[in-house]
Amino acid sequence: MSVTWKISTLDREVSNGFVTTAHWTCTAVDGEHSASAYATVSWAEGTPAIPYASLTEATVLAWVWESVNKEATEASLAAQIELLKNPVKATGTPW
Repeated sequence: MSVTWKISTLDREVSNGFVTTAHWTCTAVDGEHSASAYATVSWAEGTPAIPYASLTEATVLAWVWESVNKEATEASLAAQIELLKNPVKATGTPW
């Protein structure tokens, strides 16, 4: 299974260039099956204190992972893919 984390958009204060919100996605792919998550992480103005022009995606992802449980997110996507590969079948008497 391959997992890819991406920063899709950054919101920033135009006046000072500091990022206030990161929009992120995490996508897991296993063969023909895939699952993804999208969310945002926000900070108070000027925190983290690196201007937009000086940022790299790796830096912003590190900030995201301070707020988001990376391992739990990836495990959740792996579980979703496992259900796609092996769907649960209903048993019992239908009502």
